[in-house]
Amino acid sequence: MPKKFFGTDGLRGQANIFPMLPEIVLRLGLAAGQYFRNGHRRHRVLIGKDTRLSGYVFESALTSGFCASGMDVYMVGPMPTPAISFLTKNMRADLGVVISASHNPFMDNGIKFFDQMGFKLSDKVEEDIAEMVLSPDITWRHPQPEFIGKATKIVDSPGRYIVHLKNSLPPTMSLQGMKVVIDCANGATYRVAPLIFEELGAKVITTGTEPDGLNINKKCGSLYPEVAASKVLEHGADLGLTLDGDGDRLIAIDENGVILDGDQIMAICARDLMQKESLPGKTLVSTVMSNMALEVFMQSMGGCLVRTRVGDRYVVETMREKGAIMGGEQSGHLIFMDYSTTGDGILAGIRLIRIMLEQNKSLSELSRLLIPFPQKLINVHVERKVPFDEVEAIQKAVSEAQKSLGNKGRVLLRYSGTESVARVMVEGDDEGLVEKWATDLASEVENGLKLRV
Repeated sequence: MPKKFFGTDGLRGQANIFPMLPEIVLRLGLAAGQYFRNGHRRHRVLIGKDTRLSGYVFESALTSGFCASGMDVYMVGPMPTPAISFLTKNMRADLGVVISASHNPFMDNGIKFFDQMGFKLSDKVEEDIAEMVLSPDITWRHPQPEFIGKATKIVDSPGRYIVHLKNSLPPTMSLQGMKVVIDCANGATYRVAPLIFEELGAKVITTGTEPDGLNINKKCGSLYPEVAASKVLEHGADLGLTLDGDGDRLIAIDENGVILDGDQIMAICARDLMQKESLPGKTLVSTVMSNMALEVFMQSMGGCLVRTRVGDRYVVETMREKGAIMGGEQSGHLIFMDYSTTGDGILAGIRLIRIMLEQNKSLSELSRLLIPFPQKLINVHVERKVPFDEVEAIQKAVSEAQKSLGNKGRVLLRYSGTESVARVMVEGDDEGLVEKWATDLASEVENGLKLRV
């Protein structure tokens, strides 16, 4: 069995290449169905997807596996990941499944699961399911013919989600008079996102809303926010909201076309909650990738930043452990636990606009709260992922860099979870030192690891 079947956000890979093969996904449906089936009662699983061409293949394979295992399948079609999280709980399903590779190009696809409360599965549960999928000796406990599941398409799911998100804005508040650019990345939000903001009263300018199965995330969405930024300037919009392929992350653009990442959005939202005394423990949860300026900012507000490993699921796990209600990632995953159990780009956009309206400030005024420290990230190709602490030269170089940067800088070395790459990140308040040490450390990592191959 491979060391890791599931990654940091479910199963992912190129369509028609292991593990994203229809026969493997069929077994995944059988395994997950068997794992979550309990007794002879009717069990429900909700399946959503983004707009990738290969989604049809994996939707059919999963449906076959789940029905054969005795679970009733409810298919909602292209819907954002957070919508599946919400609908799983709302429809009292036993399990929710999203077929998506998030921000990846169309040739990739993936599968992620939500439990009946709308939370992503733990590593332990994923490992148990993976062992069933990959075991050549597994015995499937097929139910009797009368207990085989059936598949049903749900047509009103977009409306349920739209109402849910509209209710996150106070009923006395309207976006009337606001002009908003929305880039849906030709992905799962292409229908619901424009409708939500239009029904809240905004004038909406859209882009990335014409999916063809092949153009998801293609030079659009949160990976290419400059597209929406140009439209903000062209139309004189109040702000721009750029989403990714499955709609669980947001990168914003102010009225001047300046791009705001997840750290800057978190700072705005965290301060708002602290001012309202609504941020438990004044605690914000993010990952090791968040800019050090966010940590300094939280400290200046009398709060604290708790860091986790990379992956929004680990942010959520830590939030639950700490009793925190807000967390996220620099990449734009933003979790508001008082209203959602996973990252939701549309919800984050609504929260941002609400703050703008309540404080009667433009997004550029609000964004001045956080000026990110200079940060440099270099990817180094590696043949083998040797623990960094086993290479003395690398450890020595890191120590020297950290000493040089002082208490207003830091070094982070980590391996990618999906690529043969070592990520070297350096940040600090001195841009020259950041550039120097990032380059030096990348060279040291490349040379040091070559000697260990």
